[in-house]
Amino acid sequence: MNGNDFMSWVLRSPFHGMLSNGMMLITVTGRKTGKTYTTPVEYYEENGYLWVVSSRNRTWWKNLKGGADVGLVLKRKSVQGFAEAEMDEKIVSLQLASYLRHAPMAAKPMGIRMENKIPNAEDLARAAKDRLFVRINLSK
Repeated sequence: MNGNDFMSWVLRSPFHGMLSNGMMLITVTGRKTGKTYTTPVEYYEENGYLWVVSSRNRTWWKNLKGGADVGLVLKRKSVQGFAEAEMDEKIVSLQLASYLRHAPMAAKPMGIRMENKIPNAEDLARAAKDRLFVRINLSK
């Protein structure tokens, strides 16, 4: 069992409460293969959306270019949503600043200096080159 398998098990189990306020499972469908892929991801909620930050060198989000339906296990409930990858570096930089308000402990691993709880603009711009956001609108 690898780390993703373990996280998936926890998020589906009665023990999910340890992680569910910041982690969920996302299931995407391959555009070419039609195969489904389920990945544990960190998320936060803002402005009526779920937001997921990812490294550009990961591959799971590439199936969301142009938008796609996704399945989620959110707080142990299966829900559906529509996800879009946001790659524009200026928008990613702004969203990173918002993300760090929700998760300030993520600044150091991303190499973003915080000055009086405000992320350094140059560091945000640099980090935005390596990151992207997935915006998820939950289906009603």
